[in-house]
Amino acid sequence: MESPHLEQLEHTFAEHYGTPRGTYLVRAPGRVNLIGDHVDYNGLSVLPMALQRHVALLYCERDDPTVRIVSTDPDYTLRSFSLGPSIELYPEGDWGNYAKAASQALAQRHGELRGFDAVVHSDIPVAAGLSSSSALVVASALAVLHTNDIEIEKLELAELLAEAEHYVGTRGGGMDQAVCLAARRGSASRIDFNPLRLTAHPIPPDWAFIVAFSLVRAEKSRTARKMYNLRTRECREALEQMTAALGLADRIDSYPTLMTQLPAAELVNRAEQALGGTLLRRFRHVVSEADRVQRAERALIDYDLKEFGHLLRESHDSLRDDFEVSCPELDELVEIASHASAAGARLTGAGLGGCVVALCEEQRATKVLKALAKHFYASREFEGRLEDQLFLAEPSAGASVAAV
Repeated sequence: MESPHLEQLEHTFAEHYGTPRGTYLVRAPGRVNLIGDHVDYNGLSVLPMALQRHVALLYCERDDPTVRIVSTDPDYTLRSFSLGPSIELYPEGDWGNYAKAASQALAQRHGELRGFDAVVHSDIPVAAGLSSSSALVVASALAVLHTNDIEIEKLELAELLAEAEHYVGTRGGGMDQAVCLAARRGSASRIDFNPLRLTAHPIPPDWAFIVAFSLVRAEKSRTARKMYNLRTRECREALEQMTAALGLADRIDSYPTLMTQLPAAELVNRAEQALGGTLLRRFRHVVSEADRVQRAERALIDYDLKEFGHLLRESHDSLRDDFEVSCPELDELVEIASHASAAGARLTGAGLGGCVVALCEEQRATKVLKALAKHFYASREFEGRLEDQLFLAEPSAGASVAAV
């Protein structure tokens, strides 16, 4: 396994720990969710793919339970802690908590464990909704497992690490961890929940997905978590009111079960009679987005780019109008991509910032990239290079560990 950042990792390793000997390199990719947002925590399927952008973690095993981890980015300084079943949190928002989350979960399950010295480098945009934090959790977990000669099936580990992220206040259904661990190169992954399952679908070779960062950070702050928790409650209340209106409250307590009873369009029609205001909008998004995931999967299998693009735009409109998690910058990126001959575009991830994903024919990708660069980024200030904000997304393989 190669990493373009290996020389930088080895230099930083030598600075902090001495000359590296017997090192291993973990690669844990970020992900972009192609369609299916704000449905995973309602138990419904999603369709992400792993990215070529990844967390690279170079580490050397230790003979004691100490974990030391530092980043090539000077903003993320050295963190050190001892592996165990109850690890004290750093202050909220500290990057070291993601390594602690993985370490604590594995120590609770496997008892005494040996630690490691590590250096991390990431080219995943931070707070962009591309799962940089989950990639760090996965990379840290794989270092712990490999150091201690422990093997865990990929989706079992994904569920364990999804639960582990509760340690840092992040709650999800396992999508990020599953695609990070088990994605196939060249494919998107339909992910189902309860139990966690992954089905790979090859992406047509003449399709191109473009990721564009809005320059609005999708922070997992207390305010953002409050909003996400509110959306979760609203979705649950909408489900309860709908099942009561349909006379199914005693038999149905989840969206997946409800959607086996009636087609999505019929459920939306019934909801427009039974619900109103906010709860109607939330219910309509969840049900219609779940239906779009099924239709997008079929379009992918059929190589139907036009239909897939149409579904992306429908999804964005629903996230903007019914789920109310877009922002002006995301809307602007979607419009620019659409006018530049993209088949479709949408916000991806939790929203309120982060990225959009756009689909186009491969031969049109340069045109779309140039339009976004000219009409969005040229008039804005941002840190780093343009290619860190705007890039072609290559469907990549899941995480791996290799000796260096």
